[in-house]
Amino acid sequence: MARLTIQTPVGPAIVELDAVADARRLLVIGHGAGGGIDAPDLLAVGKSCLARGISVARVLQPYRVAGKKGVPQTGTLDQAWRAVIASLGRRKATAGLEFVYAGRSSGARVACRCAADESSRPRAIAVVALAFPLHPPGRPDKSRLAELAGVPVPVLVVQGLNDPFGMPPPAPGRRIEQVPGDHGLKRGTAGIGELVAGWIEALPADRTT
Repeated sequence: MARLTIQTPVGPAIVELDAVADARRLLVIGHGAGGGIDAPDLLAVGKSCLARGISVARVLQPYRVAGKKGVPQTGTLDQAWRAVIASLGRRKATAGLEFVYAGRSSGARVACRCAADESSRPRAIAVVALAFPLHPPGRPDKSRLAELAGVPVPVLVVQGLNDPFGMPPPAPGRRIEQVPGDHGLKRGTAGIGELVAGWIEALPADRTT
C-alpha cells in the first residue's frame, strides 16, 4: 500500500493506494461526512476488489485531513475529488486504468456529481454509491435523486433496508441492492464487498478510451 498526499485547490488530500499488478480497473472511493477511509464497508469493498484484481484508492478529503468534521460546500468537495482523480490519472501505477468513482453517503454524492461533470478526468466508467442519502431523515421533500439521475454511466447503489435517508428507486442503468441494516452498512460487510467487486468485475470494457 502507498500512502499519498495529493495537493488540491482546497488543501491536501490523503490517498491510500493499493495498486494491483496488471489491473484493468481502479476503484476510487470516498468516505461519509464525518467518517474516514477506514469505515467497515469501505474496507470490505476494498478487500474484495483487490482479491479480484481491481486496484483501490481510498480518498480522505482535505477537510478531514485537517481534522475538521463540518462538511464543506459541495463545490469544495468536488474540487478536491477532481484534483485527486486527475493526479491518479497521471500516476504510473494507475494511468490508463478504467476508473470507477465510488463513495459512501456524502462521498457517494461527490462521486455522482463528478461522474456527471465532463471536466472530471479520467472519466468514470461506472459509479458505486454506498448508503446514498436520498433525503435528510424525515424530509422526503428534500430529494437528491437528481444527483443519481444525472450520472451518465452505470450506477450500483447499496442501501440499508432501514436507512432513514431513504431508498433510491431503480432506473435504467441504475441497480439498487437492498441489504440488511441502516445507513451505517455495518452488517454483512463481507457480502457488500463481494457484491460491489463482482459488479465492477462484470462491467463491460470501456470502448471510449
